[in-house]
Amino acid sequence: MATDTQTGAPELTGTVLLYSRPEPLNAQAHAKLGLTPVERPFDFVRSTHAVPLTVTEFGPASLNYPIIFTGDEYQPLAVMSIRQNDNMFIADNGYFDQDTYAPAYIRRYPFVLANDQQTGQLVVCIERDAEAVQVNGQIPLFENGQPSTFTQQAIEFCTSFEAERQRTASFVEVLKGLDLFELKEAMFTPMENDVPGEPVKLADYFGVSEEKLNKLPAEKLAELRDTGALQQIYTHLNSLLNWDKLVGRTMRKDTERGTLPPAANA
Repeated sequence: MATDTQTGAPELTGTVLLYSRPEPLNAQAHAKLGLTPVERPFDFVRSTHAVPLTVTEFGPASLNYPIIFTGDEYQPLAVMSIRQNDNMFIADNGYFDQDTYAPAYIRRYPFVLANDQQTGQLVVCIERDAEAVQVNGQIPLFENGQPSTFTQQAIEFCTSFEAERQRTASFVEVLKGLDLFELKEAMFTPMENDVPGEPVKLADYFGVSEEKLNKLPAEKLAELRDTGALQQIYTHLNSLLNWDKLVGRTMRKDTERGTLPPAANA
């Protein structure tokens, strides 16, 4: 991991959720930049309904969110809403609700690691369009041409997050190798005057199949147990009970908005 000290700008590749204009940290280009606390610090994630999660976060995240897997790479996500563009865990004051776990993916913002295609290395970047990133901000990014203490801590956090991301990728590969994933549906049955209505599908997603898990040979289950993967699998499965809590939270927040809008696939 490094900041950009070369004359030529790195050629970044890929796109990253929540980041629209990441720039490699550069002591010259960003000499006058700093971060200033903003009134609504988590508004940048208000319209995001699911964010990536690392496997070591499954425990605290499972207290609040359904943990699902999506895409060809089976990326773990913390689901924060049953519909797009409306995060149910951001309070009206722009903060996370009290006693709610904020995933590391969000806490590292506005810093992020990006691939430099020229060198094949990961480069530490700053989201230039973040509201908190300002010229002559209260917390400088650089001091005397070197990363400030705050920036050094941010780089360490990004580095730690990357290690956890790789650990998560390894965890997913183990589950893929054992063919444990299956397509699941999150369903909700509305009640009116104590009479069940027509079930509504909230989302399609990938999750671990309990049937496939239970059919694994004893030695494979022992391997999963010894590496800690089995605990994380059961944490994921238990977290799926949060779909009902998420619906309830949505209904409470929609009391002043009217009818519940159509659900969106996660």
